[in-house]
Amino acid sequence: MALPASHATGMSIFSPTGERKYLTRKERAAFLNAAKRAPGPVNTLCMTLAFSGCRISEALALTGNRVDAEAGVLVFESLKKRRDGVYRAVPVPPELFDTLDRVHSLGREHCSRKLWIMSRMTAWRRITEVMRRAGLRGAHASPKGLRHGFGVAAVEAGVPLHLVQRWLGHAHIATTAIYADVVGAEERSIAARMWTQPSLPTGQPVRNHDSHPG
Repeated sequence: MALPASHATGMSIFSPTGERKYLTRKERAAFLNAAKRAPGPVNTLCMTLAFSGCRISEALALTGNRVDAEAGVLVFESLKKRRDGVYRAVPVPPELFDTLDRVHSLGREHCSRKLWIMSRMTAWRRITEVMRRAGLRGAHASPKGLRHGFGVAAVEAGVPLHLVQRWLGHAHIATTAIYADVVGAEERSIAARMWTQPSLPTGQPVRNHDSHPG
């Protein structure tokens, strides 16, 4: 029998104690709102992580000539591959291009300089500071929580798994499939039907429609 994706890949979107490790849509919105009050480069870094699902190291390696507003994509080098020079294009919303251009002056020069000059640890601290300002606490309040939140949001929006796999730079579809384990809106809607069934009057017996007189 095939193992569930979380067992097959060793990854899970829940902690060992059962806490979720992904941001919900509402939490992602709160994070982005808090990021607007941060310095410009911190805001653009937060937006890039939230809208693309990339890793911190991949964002920090992003250069101006790989911000392709005409095609509507950011082109990341997939740094967890066995060889260099493996790139993937991730579609992002127009507002991110506008903010990147305004903060990093992309319209004035199209070059190979990096957008953010900071260490991975500094970037991690800046992002978690924004998380705290957004009131986010727990296992999900981390840069990895943004990446997981992107995957969950994509699957809930009906994006095919193979596309989510490509955007996140996963080597195996089984890794991407962990996001399908999240209870989505359709499943919650089905479950809600149980809670909205009319209750029986007191003392009225429950009829089993599958039984036969005997």
